[in-house]
Amino acid sequence: MKFIKEELSYLERHDLHRRLNTMYDSQASRTVVNGKDCLLFSSNNYLGLTEHPRLKTAAMEAIDRWGTGAGGSRLTTGNLKLHEELENTIARFKNAPAAIVFNTGYMANVGAITAVAGKEDIIFSDELNHASIIDGCRLSRAKAEIFPHKDTTALEKLLQQAHGYRRRLIVTDGVFSMDGDLAPLPRLVELAEKYNALLMVDDAHATGVLGRRGAGTAEHFGLEGKVHIQMGTLSKAVGSAGGYIAGSRELIDYLRNKARSFIFSTALPPSVIATANAAFQIIRENRQILQNLHLNAQYLRSGLKQKGFSILAEESPIIPVFIGDADKTMQMAEKLFSLGVFAPGIRPPTVPPGTSRVRVTVMATHTREDLDRCLAVFARAGQELGIV
Repeated sequence: MKFIKEELSYLERHDLHRRLNTMYDSQASRTVVNGKDCLLFSSNNYLGLTEHPRLKTAAMEAIDRWGTGAGGSRLTTGNLKLHEELENTIARFKNAPAAIVFNTGYMANVGAITAVAGKEDIIFSDELNHASIIDGCRLSRAKAEIFPHKDTTALEKLLQQAHGYRRRLIVTDGVFSMDGDLAPLPRLVELAEKYNALLMVDDAHATGVLGRRGAGTAEHFGLEGKVHIQMGTLSKAVGSAGGYIAGSRELIDYLRNKARSFIFSTALPPSVIATANAAFQIIRENRQILQNLHLNAQYLRSGLKQKGFSILAEESPIIPVFIGDADKTMQMAEKLFSLGVFAPGIRPPTVPPGTSRVRVTVMATHTREDLDRCLAVFARAGQELGIV
């Protein structure tokens, strides 16, 4: 097919072609990528739980008792007691009346947005929201108004101008995955209340990361109970797989009956559900891992700034090191990898042209030696490429 060859050729010429990196070991702080030993500074395994023995044991015990698969959708034969236990755990963790588990965070966003909003409704979405939110807005057939990143003044003007719609939905990432900054949640709550809008927050990168207990952005800002639809994932800090929505009992019952990505999917396997449940127990019992995560992030972020790098945000364990040019960014990522640090370059279309960056993420399990080695490698690579 000619158009495929032409598109691939275009991507190659503009240094936008992507290839898979192969992991030969686990998502630990030290791992093997493409056959090379390296320090891992790109994983969303924020708390390092994918390696925790209690999670591994929970997975194996679940397989022994429940088998390897759920065998059906949740509304047919796939609803195991394990699923309901996990949903109760998530509801308590999020300080919400109820929760529902989806197979992925992507499916949670698409399922919730398309169930709540339709062609008679309007959605207000931050311009840097995750692709799953963008796709959910498109599939809902609702009118979508995109407001400039975190610009609540522009959002209020759009809300004032929106007349004749059945429902209004404001949707935002809690932590923006490429910039690492936080949504202005206090102001969003005010606007949702003032203009009678539903508020949905994607806490994929905040679950297990932000707040005193790691419960996310609402807890971080002291706004628990003020966000109507709280989405999160089980695949990042929780160290398992899947996504969830937490909210009122009526909302969760409604999603069970209306969210197509929930209704028409085979349920997550028992091992995955048991792993997530074990992870939430550890997060609840061991607050030190959350403290370690933020101490590590603060140390690495400060060190990178001292060495002359430009950091786009300072509010989360996501540390975007700004480069700008896509080609130079990929050169930087390749140089880092050659020196033993795996931190990928992020370029268009994931981020806008001219804003390419190396996206660094920190884990609670990184040692001070790991962090110092990372800083030394960044300094050497940056100097050799003329970035610092």
